[in-house]
Amino acid sequence: MSIHPGTAAKRKAPDSAAPANPAKGRRRSPTRVNPALYLFPLPAVAVIAFFLVMPTLQAFQYAITDWNGFSAAFNYVGVDNFVRAFTKDSLFTNALTNNLKFVLLVVIAQTVFSLVLALLLTKNSRGSILLRALFFFPTILSSVSVAFIWKFIYDPNFGLANSVLRTVGVDGGAYLGNDAQALYWVAVTQVWFHSGQMMVVYIAGLQAIPKELYEAAEMDGANKWQQFKSITWPFVAPATSIVVAYTTVQSFKAFDLILGIAGNPPKSSLDILSTRIYSTFANSEFGYAAAQSIIFMAMIALVTWLQRRLLRLTPKGD
Repeated sequence: MSIHPGTAAKRKAPDSAAPANPAKGRRRSPTRVNPALYLFPLPAVAVIAFFLVMPTLQAFQYAITDWNGFSAAFNYVGVDNFVRAFTKDSLFTNALTNNLKFVLLVVIAQTVFSLVLALLLTKNSRGSILLRALFFFPTILSSVSVAFIWKFIYDPNFGLANSVLRTVGVDGGAYLGNDAQALYWVAVTQVWFHSGQMMVVYIAGLQAIPKELYEAAEMDGANKWQQFKSITWPFVAPATSIVVAYTTVQSFKAFDLILGIAGNPPKSSLDILSTRIYSTFANSEFGYAAAQSIIFMAMIALVTWLQRRLLRLTPKGD
């Protein structure tokens, strides 16, 4: 018995009269949000507004006055406070120079050192985990504690640094007593203090890199440096962005570390923007100190933005 091809085609053809999938093309009604849920962020918004937004706005208001912080009377001076900071106040320009130098030293040294530590301790062996904990330990200490520890280490008479050097027949230095070197020694302290914290950020980035990439690179004959340049560095670029930004802010705000090591007020070779602003407030120049604070805030924002633009620390493919 033979079947005509047209008959078979008709049997296989789908029934055009079959109803379409009722779920297809049907618009889903938008999920309704209970209006009461909008009340939950209000306490946080209120705290931020009261303790952050309002003081910031008041700082802009006080920055254009000569208010001393106590008297009800004050005069509006316009931008005189800002002009004074850059043209007439050598203490402020000295603190600004010190702070920029300190930021540059710490950002470079801490980024490199924390990355090296992360590369050495990436594997989850017992020894690596123990060393990670040891390097991370300083981070949990308070800044004042770290300052007093290193103040003892740097002491030229009975400090640990000179005591160790004398045992090997080397004369120690003055460290913090040497105005030309004091800022560098405080930078060493800052790097020791936070490198372990940044190391953890890098380890997280390194452990997210697929192992197959290194295996393929080895099969192609790539050496360790080529693997680092072509695989490791592009993949840890986001982590580097975090490390650089966080280290920059930390270095600008090393107020308690400087005061703990150098005393209050610190000498001119260790004076940075945060300690200079504090001294200005202490001298009852609240209007001028508010202007310095705005410059300080703008400086941090500008440096962080420039870092992002110049370094372009973004992962490949973005």
